[in-house]
Amino acid sequence: MESKYFNRYVSLCRSLENLRQSRGADLDNPFVIPATVQNFNLTFDLSWKVLKELLTQEFGITDFATGSPRETLRTAFSVGLIHDDRWMEMLRVRNTLAHDYDGKVAQRYFQEIIGDYFELLEAMVRHVEPYYK
Repeated sequence: MESKYFNRYVSLCRSLENLRQSRGADLDNPFVIPATVQNFNLTFDLSWKVLKELLTQEFGITDFATGSPRETLRTAFSVGLIHDDRWMEMLRVRNTLAHDYDGKVAQRYFQEIIGDYFELLEAMVRHVEPYYK
């Protein structure tokens, strides 16, 4: 893999580690939920872009909408890079959070972000790690 692709993967790993810190954070701290949401959005965006790069560089698949997270996730699922259809749910939540101006949506999804979604992201990173060794 080219250096740029490796660097994106490293950024994904760092972002996931930052998201891990939210799992034990004090919810009384007013910065925890907004920071978690921001980090989740970044981690999710990096993850689908890493998947897109793998699909084009390693699998030679170019006949999908490369600018679309939805199409990237569908294609990644079809070749086994991801193994759970909750990725589409995660995309929907990420898009919803982008328009959460009062923080109520973030509070509603916080537990899913640090629970299920974190685990999905972590599993994907572990699964694609061999491509970056």
